[in-house]
Amino acid sequence: MMDAAAGTRSRVIAAARRWIGTPYRHQGTRRGVGCDCLGLVRGVWHEVYGSSLPDPGPYGADWAAGDAGDPLMNAAREAFGVPFPLASAQPGDLLVFRWRAQLPARHLGILTGQGRFVHAYSGAGALESALVPAWRRRVAAVFAFPVS
Repeated sequence: MMDAAAGTRSRVIAAARRWIGTPYRHQGTRRGVGCDCLGLVRGVWHEVYGSSLPDPGPYGADWAAGDAGDPLMNAAREAFGVPFPLASAQPGDLLVFRWRAQLPARHLGILTGQGRFVHAYSGAGALESALVPAWRRRVAAVFAFPVS
């Protein structure tokens, strides 16, 4: 019998994979129509929980640049709780990325297992990628989706 956490993780992974092939659209949140990385995570949240993920507010293409603080990381903490290191990550967890240590977080993905994750980015849309060293070193935090 599958425990509640494993059931949530399985639903998160299945929902994330349904978004693969969705074209990239900045601020998009519609599977098959268009999404960015935040739209993908918001869509998965809605599919798993039937409710909306709290909105971090409007953002431009360069929304995480400059002196705006760390809005994506703050929103992840508010919605998902306490972050933990990549070494403790399990399939179905949310990955938050920073391009450089001193910069705000600006990308999200969902770990699917076997060293892979689903994410959406400009020029590629939603896809499943290998969590190669170039991605691994940019993981700033990992969060578990709440057990439903």
